[in-house]
Amino acid sequence: MTITTMLKSELVLATLLAFGTALAYSPEETEITCKKPRFTDFNLTPYNATDNIEVPAEAEFIIKMPAWVNPETIKLTAKGEPLPFKLESTSTLHKITAKLPAKLNGQFARINVGATAVLGCDDQTGWLVKIAK
Repeated sequence: MTITTMLKSELVLATLLAFGTALAYSPEETEITCKKPRFTDFNLTPYNATDNIEVPAEAEFIIKMPAWVNPETIKLTAKGEPLPFKLESTSTLHKITAKLPAKLNGQFARINVGATAVLGCDDQTGWLVKIAK
């Protein structure tokens, strides 16, 4: 066998292997996976019946989330009412800062935050707090 015949055979074999490998994956495996938003660094103490810790009235709090969250989709509520918040964004995270409304003083309130990632996944979480008078 000549060298060119061997090279042609190897080229055909390599092409068939590459083509067969490319067909081995289904379209679902090649889709981009979406990361759900994570909400971190909530700085108020969540309510726990055994500790009975209250947070200060009209306290300011922060929540951080990764940069892949679409900032236009962030929703923040306390006891079901929308809360105004300030948004600071960097290349790695978004930080929202808000204040507990005065009308919630002396009550329990659940603070909920929700958002959608740039690729479409969404998530939400919340914390129950007991607010001092």
